Amino acid sequence: MQFNINASVNKIEKALKKKGKDVKQSFKRALSITAQQGINIIEDRTQSGVGYKGGMFKPYTEKYRIFRKKKGRGKDVDLQFTGRMLGSMTSKATGKKATIFFTRGEEAKKAAMNDKKRPFFGFNRQEERQLAKVFFRYIK
Repeated sequence: MQFNINASVNKIEKALKKKGKDVKQSFKRALSITAQQGINIIEDRTQSGVGYKGGMFKPYTEKYRIFRKKKGRGKDVDLQFTGRMLGSMTSKATGKKATIFFTRGEEAKKAAMNDKKRPFFGFNRQEERQLAKVFFRYIK
């Protein structure tokens, strides 16, 4: 997943050059920190059972709820059975963009299936504004 932060690149570049900072390195660092904050947002929201489009996740089916109970798991919809799916979420950043992704293919498939039924892998407008604030805090 990629997310965009709209900004005047020229203004940011000027400010960074004034301070004598390497523009590309500053962007990479700020994007990396912002992407990690994005992961934290997704994890926290998902553990609360809330999708990025708003509202609580659809409940688990009765059959799956019974299965979870037998395995000693809760009935709350938090998309976590073993914790491996959300645990494999990571990010990488270049001087121009940051990407959030899953490190293991099996977990990526699981996430894609879950995201169709219970959208969790994305950001709403409020979260995007929050990420933009993080980016600008670390770019300066």
